[in-house]
Amino acid sequence: MTSYGGLAKLQLSVVKRLGSDSSQKGAAVHGRVSTSPVRHSSGRRARLRQRLFDGGGKALLDHELVEYLLALVTPRGDTKPQAMQLIATFDGIGPLLSASADMLKREGLSDAVIGALKIAEATALRLLETRTGNAPILSSWDALGDYLHAAMANRRTEEVRILFLNAKNMLIANEALWQGSVDEASVHVREVIARAIALGATAIIIVHNHPSGDPTPSQQDIRVTRDLIEAGRHMKVTVHDHVIVGASGRTSMRAMGLI
Repeated sequence: MTSYGGLAKLQLSVVKRLGSDSSQKGAAVHGRVSTSPVRHSSGRRARLRQRLFDGGGKALLDHELVEYLLALVTPRGDTKPQAMQLIATFDGIGPLLSASADMLKREGLSDAVIGALKIAEATALRLLETRTGNAPILSSWDALGDYLHAAMANRRTEEVRILFLNAKNMLIANEALWQGSVDEASVHVREVIARAIALGATAIIIVHNHPSGDPTPSQQDIRVTRDLIEAGRHMKVTVHDHVIVGASGRTSMRAMGLI
């Protein structure tokens, strides 16, 4: 029969062999090993996973989604504090996932963590993009709007995208043509029309975001849109709409009667 002292030594050697940290060293007390933080976090992840299976994504809070995501690249240790800190720093899960790799790196995140966050964003956008299907853009407008909102609403810099359409209103290309405010972009009007002609597009939809979160069109937005309409009219390229995306929603200048 193994002696009391021999059992304690055996337990201590097992703990050391598993690479336990300083909080676990010497855990063989009265013949028992203290609860491992790894075991605790593993149990929490199992509970999060079961809640996800049972209730879908809505069953988890934002920080819990990020916590589980971080756990995939940080298998040992508690990722909840880091997840909560990231949500607070970026003011929400949307801005966090939309943040650039450089911005995330400035927060001290590892490449593995940054990769996990960006792959989550890319996967979500790909899913939304596929929901637009192969139908004409104007007949899948809600799905397209959801994709554009997810892709652009939380950006901290202004971006202008052009959706190029063929005669059947099928999407030919979705291109980000420039960064910067629309009022600085009047010099790009000819560039947009030239690109439409090069692609064989007969119509375009302009999309840009307002980092302020308010999607209300500015006077500059209206002016540039009308400049594009006029330039396109001469080249038989129709401007279907100008959609403005913000964190609080999106607006259609056509729906507002501005086109």
